Amino acid sequence: MIPRHLDTLLLVVDEGSFDAAASRLGVSPSAVSQRIKALESDVGRVVVRRGSPVGVTEAGEVLVQSARRMRLLEQETDDRLRGRISERPVTVGVNADSLGTWFRPVLRTVADQGGISLRLTVEDEQHSLEMLRRGDCMGVVTASADPVSGCEVEELGVMRYWPVGSPALAEQLDSEDGGGWESLPLLIIGEYDRMTDDILEPHGIIPDAGRRVSRIPSFEGLNDAVVTGLGWTVVPVSSARTFVEAGTMARLSDDVLEVPLYWQRWRLESDTLESLTDAIHAAAAVGLA
Repeated sequence: MIPRHLDTLLLVVDEGSFDAAASRLGVSPSAVSQRIKALESDVGRVVVRRGSPVGVTEAGEVLVQSARRMRLLEQETDDRLRGRISERPVTVGVNADSLGTWFRPVLRTVADQGGISLRLTVEDEQHSLEMLRRGDCMGVVTASADPVSGCEVEELGVMRYWPVGSPALAEQLDSEDGGGWESLPLLIIGEYDRMTDDILEPHGIIPDAGRRVSRIPSFEGLNDAVVTGLGWTVVPVSSARTFVEAGTMARLSDDVLEVPLYWQRWRLESDTLESLTDAIHAAAAVGLA
């Protein structure tokens, strides 16, 4: 395989189209297409799914993962020889709840060390492994202990959640004509957010299909939405406790939802990844149960 063909594949995947990759490379889209065809000829497999945006096949995923690993090691080697700070960002997938709570000290550690730049992608902890499989991230915070091929899994701890709403919503729930949990308006942070179901299902509660559901794709925004009474949701205990003690949120039941979290990362001897991994474990030791 010719290295520039792998570089071209990475650009096509990152930019989402042949035209955008061609613009970055300063060549024609036809030249990009020829490089991808040559790469596919070398490996004997189709590696790219033509579409909008461009996707990769299973063989393409393997190549993308390998290419990103090689580029990271090449960059680290070059940086160490030249005595400079790495220009290649470490790509990490993390769920919004973690980023808004226990993960924050990681940012401080990285800033203090001064040798790593981060590129964070916010994704639900139940679905972040897909980014690792595609090679989009070097590591992810995930709820899955099942290792992705070529990766290793390290336990971080348990994140605890309370079901909360505004004090007015709590009164509505307790009242005889409040309608109960089934019709209580709900807040979710993303399309894959199903954690509130984990509160209801053990009690045999089936939500009404017509209940009001609001999607707030921000940790801070979700907390604000709870306080304003827009609906109920589950909030990390470390955050919810402050609001409950201030009287702006109320616990809706004594339930405590526990979600184990893991750090899955490339199986790679990399100073950059090791440094980041140490920072994540240090933050998790303080912020998770």
